[in-house]
Parts: sequence; structure tokens; C-alpha cells
Amino acid sequence: MRADLFQGITESTRWRILESGRLESYAPKDFIFRQGEPAHCFYIMVEGRVRLSLGPGELLSHVASDPNELIGWSSLVDNKTYTASAECVGPVKVLRFECQLLNEILLQDPASGMVFFQNLAAIIGRRLLKSYQATISVYGLREPQPGG
Repeated sequence: MRADLFQGITESTRWRILESGRLESYAPKDFIFRQGEPAHCFYIMVEGRVRLSLGPGELLSHVASDPNELIGWSSLVDNKTYTASAECVGPVKVLRFECQLLNEILLQDPASGMVFFQNLAAIIGRRLLKSYQATISVYGLREPQPGG
């Protein structure tokens, strides 16, 4: 597995993490998780497309479609609940990882734990940048309005 999240982690720790993962399959329109549900797991895409959406109107936040892409990162930053819903656009396969087990593995290799969370920060930063770019493409660059 070539997921960015696991780059730079020692080989033995990477294998322990990967061995802890469970392959799951979902049908179109299935939800892997819903916004507000307890966040105990994160997922790595194997194949398919997942629509991540926010709020009651299900505002599109991101579409995960790249193999090895991370979804459910809320669970990794100590959020108690998922901040988005993950709906399968078509047939989907993911690897599911339990955060508690991941933390136990990383505690045994603190250097890899540091690299793992640096990778996570970079992934979140790239996704945030994509979100900014999407907002600008819709609304353009505008000067702040007085009083608003």
C-alpha cells in the first residue's frame, strides 16, 4: 500500500498497521459513516468513489476517488464524531482501521508516530487548499464588504 499517510513510517510499523486493517465493501448509496456518528475508525480507499458531505443539506465537501486516499480523518484528530458523511457513489472497497489499535501500535514506535501525524497534517492541509480553491472558483476573489 502506497498511501501518503504511511510514507516514511518504519517498515515493521507500517506492516503492523496494515495487518490491523479490515477490507470492507459497500454498495452504491451506502454510507460508510454519517456526520455526527461516533468516530472510532478511519478508512483508506481501495477502489470506488465516496462523496463526503456536510450539514443537513448535504453540501458537497470532497469526492474521494483516488486509491489510497484517506477518509474519516476526524477520528485521527480526537474528534468524538465524524464531521462529514461518506456516501458511496458506486461500489466501494476500503480498508478500515481502528484508531485505538493504531494508537497502540504508534506508541511502540514514537518516531513513526511523529511521521504519521506529520503526514496527516499535510493531507488535511492539501484538502483545505482544494476547498479554498473550489470556493474561489465559485465566488471569485472579492474584497470584504463593510459591515459584513
